[in-house]
Amino acid sequence: MPVAEPGDTATQAVTVTEATIDDYATVTGDDNPLHLDAEYAADGLFGGRVAHGMFTAGVVSAALAALPGDVVYDSQELSFEAPVAPGDTVTAEVEVVEQLDGDRLRVDTVAATEETTVLTGEATVLSLPHDS
Repeated sequence: MPVAEPGDTATQAVTVTEATIDDYATVTGDDNPLHLDAEYAADGLFGGRVAHGMFTAGVVSAALAALPGDVVYDSQELSFEAPVAPGDTVTAEVEVVEQLDGDRLRVDTVAATEETTVLTGEATVLSLPHDS
């Protein structure tokens, strides 16, 4: 299997539902009421329930996994730009921008809903061949 190299891109899209937010909270134990309690969240910063920021980061992780080779995270720098609400579809796009030392790559990462960019960042990953 080939490995990722500069110029390679990948995308992943996930539609967020109240159920996916609930499931993410169950798996992680993050039960912040801004994510889970509609009445509480209605009076909060975002005016309603929102997905966990790391849920959005997980969509970026899924896009990275779609690059060639066995992709393994080394690091990720994230900036959360806007909230993601139930009903939004989050599309993550990743682009390998630089070969670093060894098998390490620098990757630009971005996620957006239909209307706005919700996450920007940069990852360092390993892209390793997978012998079948």
